[in-house]
Amino acid sequence: MGNGNQGGPLAGVRVLDLGTMLAGPFTGTLLGDFGADVIKIEQPGSGDPMRTIGPYVNGESLWWNVESRNKRSVCLDLRRDEGKALIHELVVHADVLIENFRPGTMDRWGLSYEALSKINPRLVVASVSGFGQTGPYAARPAYDRMAQAFSGILNITGYADRPPVRPGVALADYGTAVFAAFSIMMALFHRDARGGSGQHLDVAMYEAMFRLTDSMLSCYEQLGITRERRGNENPNASPGDHFETADGRFIAITVSSDALFQRLCRAMGREDLCNDERFALHDARAQRLTEINGVVGEWVRSMSAKEACARLEAAQQPHCLIYGVREIMEDPHYQARESFVTVNHPRIGPFKMQSVAPRMLGTPAPPIRPAPQLGDATRDVLASLLGKSDEEIRCLADAGVIFVGREDVLPAR
Repeated sequence: MGNGNQGGPLAGVRVLDLGTMLAGPFTGTLLGDFGADVIKIEQPGSGDPMRTIGPYVNGESLWWNVESRNKRSVCLDLRRDEGKALIHELVVHADVLIENFRPGTMDRWGLSYEALSKINPRLVVASVSGFGQTGPYAARPAYDRMAQAFSGILNITGYADRPPVRPGVALADYGTAVFAAFSIMMALFHRDARGGSGQHLDVAMYEAMFRLTDSMLSCYEQLGITRERRGNENPNASPGDHFETADGRFIAITVSSDALFQRLCRAMGREDLCNDERFALHDARAQRLTEINGVVGEWVRSMSAKEACARLEAAQQPHCLIYGVREIMEDPHYQARESFVTVNHPRIGPFKMQSVAPRMLGTPAPPIRPAPQLGDATRDVLASLLGKSDEEIRCLADAGVIFVGREDVLPAR
């Protein structure tokens, strides 16, 4: 297996992924997708808790296998002195270390940034946490929903007469991972292109989400405007909603300018609305958003989804059917761009998952490798990277410090 590199723009970058569950580990996945050698450090026994979250196929968690691709698994016990010593040795050979334990945990284990940077001054450590490494709430436990709640996003998501609504995916976990991966790449650029050193990155989930709330804070501070839940309505998109068709489908339509409104009027055969002072200008429509949405909604309900989309397409009005997963798998655009790929797994067999994004046309990502079996690379990494002998590896395994998985069940890398 060697060093795990498979080409790609990040070939040669080695990452130690100490995180569990999602925000930290997905940061490593994003780097691994583009060729970084991501060594996933797992606790002997059950490994990352994501392995135990269903649904399952042949005993394998599909979620784990989608989000832990392009990694190698090394099982060692971070709570044991011998395990910590192995991390110290691995850090010598690493560019990046990712962790998302509660602040203070790494310090208690003797794995603080200060300690690790003395071993390898070029090391970039990304610490992902709910509330950040400092501040009165730093020690609070947090998951995706807590970060969304604290950031203000949940308060403005849903309908005014109902409780706040959680988005259908772990938005804070995934969004924070993108910020974390971005910060890692900036730190590596500073180190390698600007002659800098390694550094510690403090990535707070709530701050990543708070950054996505556009002008919410500024509008309150400057104008006293408190944004409330408005369902699908957006004053900046007038009209704009998810409109139901005669055959029960939903079409997303957004009109953000007067020119687009004129296109929509042509599609509806209602050019008269363009000259109606109530609707001709965007600000006027924003004041009557419910009314203009009602006009558009009535038109959409009068026909099938196919007919409505055809008319909107002819007028070049931006729109899209709201897709479920079946439509995604069947859509020719997804297929033509290979937005999902089939990965061959030693236990699951062939199964589909999202392709690597974004696309780099000059330095494309390497083919996706399946998520690792527990401890599949323990022996290889300790032997090839740290120079451990078979006897040393056997003693560590017998003592329960490490777990050596079966490498022979994996396809050749």
